[in-house]
Amino acid sequence: MCGIDLTARSIERFVSSGSIDLDNSERRVAETEVVQYDEDGWAFLEQGAYLVTFNEIVRMPMDMMAFALPRSSLLRCGASLSAAVWDPGYNGRSQSLLVVHNPHGIRIKKNARLMQLVFITMKGAAERAYSGAYQGENI
Repeated sequence: MCGIDLTARSIERFVSSGSIDLDNSERRVAETEVVQYDEDGWAFLEQGAYLVTFNEIVRMPMDMMAFALPRSSLLRCGASLSAAVWDPGYNGRSQSLLVVHNPHGIRIKKNARLMQLVFITMKGAAERAYSGAYQGENI
């Protein structure tokens, strides 16, 4: 009602560490491996951290930004999502961190609604569009 749902395209588990530095010259994102959905489209996730890629391609206008929040049903199952700000001019099929806190795990069906993207209109257009490493990701 107050945002646009983002749905699960794929889920990956982390298999290495990552590196974050001051100027991104030594930045290395963690390596991942795909969690397979079963024949009925379900993925069982044990407690831990995962990377979710969404189905939807987001094209942010120059006069808008967005925040993302987990859907309440995900929280009620003992899992949460974290995401960065969607900047003006960003274009891509984004990813977010999924953390399963529930010691019994969680099942997530392919295309499940996991997150709500909430848009904020800015007072004016941004002076420059997002131009970071994730521009055009996963398209």
